[in-house]
Amino acid sequence: FEVLADDVSPLTLQKVKLYNLDAFPLDSRKSNAQFSSWAIPPEHSALLQNFPNPFNPETWIPYQLKKGSEVTIQIYSVTGELVRKLELGYRPAGLYVSRDRALHWDGRNKYGALVASGVYFYNIQAGDFTAMRKLIVLK
Repeated sequence: FEVLADDVSPLTLQKVKLYNLDAFPLDSRKSNAQFSSWAIPPEHSALLQNFPNPFNPETWIPYQLKKGSEVTIQIYSVTGELVRKLELGYRPAGLYVSRDRALHWDGRNKYGALVASGVYFYNIQAGDFTAMRKLIVLK
């Protein structure tokens, strides 16, 4: 935002902390009565717990990226069989934790059929970063 007139109000802004809709902090600096802001990338990449968990029939898989990279998430059965591979393409550094940014999985396998109840594992591959977590389908 921009300060339009300093003589209108006794309000003075010295330090401002701005956050986007995902609670992602924005770095803000004052320069010539104008604030400029830009996103601060997370300190590390992470694969977070899906929500809801357990779920039926769909879930969201949140993650965060320290650096922009190609992102792939794979779902595996407890026997290690690949159930579904979701290629997200290039994603810039940032938080992907809200419903509108996290990966949405519809609970379907690579053939389009709903998966059975049970324990599954999901893996993220983003550049050099990999991680795995467990999720539960409950019908």
